[in-house]
Amino acid sequence: MEGQALKRLPQLFAGRFRVVALILVAYLTFNTLLRLGLLAFNGDRALLAPAHFLPIVGIGLVFDLAAACWWLPPFALIAAFWPDGPRAQRALRAALGVSSGLTFAVWAFVGAAEFVFWNEFASRFNFIAVDYLIYTREVIGNIRESYDLRPLFAGIGAITLLILALSWQRIKRAAEPTGMPWRGRLGRLAVFLLLPAVSFFGVDARYKDYSDHAQATQLAGNGHYEFWHAFRTNEIDYAQFYKTESTELIYKILRSEFEHIGPQHFTAKSRLAVERDIVGRGPEKRLNVVLMTVESLSAEFLGAFGNRSKLTPRLDRLADEGLLFTRIYATGTRTVRGLEAVTLSIPPTPGNSIVKRPNNDRLYTLGEVFAEHGYEPLYIYGGYGYFDNMNAFFGGNGYTVIDRTAIPKEAIHMENIWGVADEDLYTLALGELDRRAAAGRPFFAHLMTTSNHRPFTYPEGRVDVPSGSGRAGAVKYTDWAIGDFIDRARAKPWFDNTVFVILADHTASGRGKTGLPVEQFRIPLIIYSPANIGPARIDTLASQIDVAPTLLALLNFSYRSHFFGHDIIAEGPRHRRAFLANYQTVGYLEDDILLELRPQRRWRLVDPASGAELPPSERGKQLLEEAVGYYEGASEAYRSGTLRRP
Repeated sequence: MEGQALKRLPQLFAGRFRVVALILVAYLTFNTLLRLGLLAFNGDRALLAPAHFLPIVGIGLVFDLAAACWWLPPFALIAAFWPDGPRAQRALRAALGVSSGLTFAVWAFVGAAEFVFWNEFASRFNFIAVDYLIYTREVIGNIRESYDLRPLFAGIGAITLLILALSWQRIKRAAEPTGMPWRGRLGRLAVFLLLPAVSFFGVDARYKDYSDHAQATQLAGNGHYEFWHAFRTNEIDYAQFYKTESTELIYKILRSEFEHIGPQHFTAKSRLAVERDIVGRGPEKRLNVVLMTVESLSAEFLGAFGNRSKLTPRLDRLADEGLLFTRIYATGTRTVRGLEAVTLSIPPTPGNSIVKRPNNDRLYTLGEVFAEHGYEPLYIYGGYGYFDNMNAFFGGNGYTVIDRTAIPKEAIHMENIWGVADEDLYTLALGELDRRAAAGRPFFAHLMTTSNHRPFTYPEGRVDVPSGSGRAGAVKYTDWAIGDFIDRARAKPWFDNTVFVILADHTASGRGKTGLPVEQFRIPLIIYSPANIGPARIDTLASQIDVAPTLLALLNFSYRSHFFGHDIIAEGPRHRRAFLANYQTVGYLEDDILLELRPQRRWRLVDPASGAELPPSERGKQLLEEAVGYYEGASEAYRSGTLRRP
């Protein structure tokens, strides 16, 4: 039977259906070459070893075939229904030439986009690409400002013409009349129309997960397939795909994580296990707070963390004069993850950040705690706040939102597609803070910067690196702008009564051989208030979700907490852990072990230093319980509405 099926396979592409075979072969060839190009661009020679290279090519072919199935039906429809005859032949030749040329152009364009995306994220298309499809203004603007598009489009055109030239003789032969009966045409058409369904139900995204090497598994995928897979799975139900425990056990695990605060502080009969009453350790300090989340500020950029390039002299000085936390890890690789962690103090549940999910208003936030204490929470952003749903999220949670629209054109030194230069954001913030201070109101202002982002442009003359020349210059400018902001704030009457919190939203890169390269999640946290907080260095392993409880503890605030984070200074040494995520894989880190939770209820223990998988152990089982407790507890709290205020 198998032999007969193989003999009949060429007949499937007989007559005008030869154009379908042409498209199939061209697609497979193009994507194999694209995969090899990305492999070379990635630059990791270890992937050339047969143990990696052969699966990358072999598994990649499977995904290419799956994606190709969706490109074949339009050509099969043309082959099935186009009439015979000399005049029809000429028209068919033209129709196949145009449709093939447009198809090849789309492939070339997507291929170029894959190189751009890989350069930014070391990944085939994923949920980030899906999200960016919504914000075409920012994404297209970023590409235009970051790359010279003339050679890019010239290359796309050249590749399109080359594929068309190589295919032209076969296209002409496919246009020749064959006199195939309708029964033969419709039978072949039915097969090609059925193939997308076979592809959809028969191919699983997990097929490419043959290795724990992150780039290897990405290269084994197909960009078209990955995009639509991400589109379909943009929201992930934790309980459906990840390891779970009973509600009673999750509740018990989470309560045990905070038992050191004393059982008398837990609220009775609360559905939220982490709900507890925090009691300030002294008289409340009614200090103003300026929380600065800085775009893509990896810890590795700072001299305080060992960098010798002198990129951050002002930040290094602030680190020496304030509280420097040296082992803080971001929860994710995107701004919305950082905003979620700092604002909600919640682990990074699989899927999209809560900032972008529905029903994310009226939550218990850091701003809500300040509001209960008589502060006005502000969110001040240098870009347009519709991006990534920032306006809706912060506005729906009681913040006064102020964005790029509040800055008059004449007050802008420079702007790119992401927003105004950081110095202009800080000028806007200073004006807003002056008004609140003059009215006698304490303020809590959350600032979000944009300059340390591709295309890395900023006003000329600020630093000794030309604008737009790369990340190093953007980091230097970011540092200069922060220092300039602190200098200008120092002249304000409210300066001595203000705490400045400086941390990154995420790092500059999530690249690594593993899905969660731990050191690529390390970020700086500096708390600076020379009149109120003495300098110190805190080396406790902690998470971005711990920033809010730590800040509130420094102010001696008493409040009812719905936060999953804890005070790094007082509580952190008793339980050192951090949370990491890359959308589908979520991690729970303790000093020498990283526990990863993955879809299909999989989990594993990893050595954070080498990325090697560790054998099961009793400690691993304990970490598994804790990780499931946090992630399932947080997911269920959001899903059920327990995180929302009445």
